[in-house]
Amino acid sequence: MDGRNGAAVMQEAAREAAREAIGPVRPEWTDHYGHMNMAFYLVAFDMATDLLWPRLGLGPAFRAQGLGTFAAESWVAYQREVLEGMPLAASSEVLAHDAKRLLLRHRLFHAEEGWQSAECEFLFLCVDLEKRKVAAWPEAVQAAFAAQAGGAPTKRLSLQRP
Repeated sequence: MDGRNGAAVMQEAAREAAREAIGPVRPEWTDHYGHMNMAFYLVAFDMATDLLWPRLGLGPAFRAQGLGTFAAESWVAYQREVLEGMPLAASSEVLAHDAKRLLLRHRLFHAEEGWQSAECEFLFLCVDLEKRKVAAWPEAVQAAFAAQAGGAPTKRLSLQRP
């Protein structure tokens, strides 16, 4: 045993099982150092967001109500570089939410070797697309957030205003 308790081992296994393929690091994503440019980490994290949205009720039915999601804040931490062609996968977790905001974390991994390359936190707002104003999440969406919330603490972002 590696010193972790059974619950920690089970949580890690669940996170690994929940990873979804993003695809390989594309040539146009790399810079003159040969690794993925920082701007494209946000592209990869946005792709992870697109994979998460249907599980949270933020797909076509949400948009049909005239609602959308806007990113208000983001924070990224880089742990290990990825190079052109390396396969990427992401995991996502709901950290917190309130009537109008959603805070989540994405982690980016080497899809075959399993090591973490980067992580980010995003604060999203529910927006009425006609009025272009922040609005309340529909009840069903808030219930989906609550069902997906893992209880993990945030690292940088918060629902609280400074």
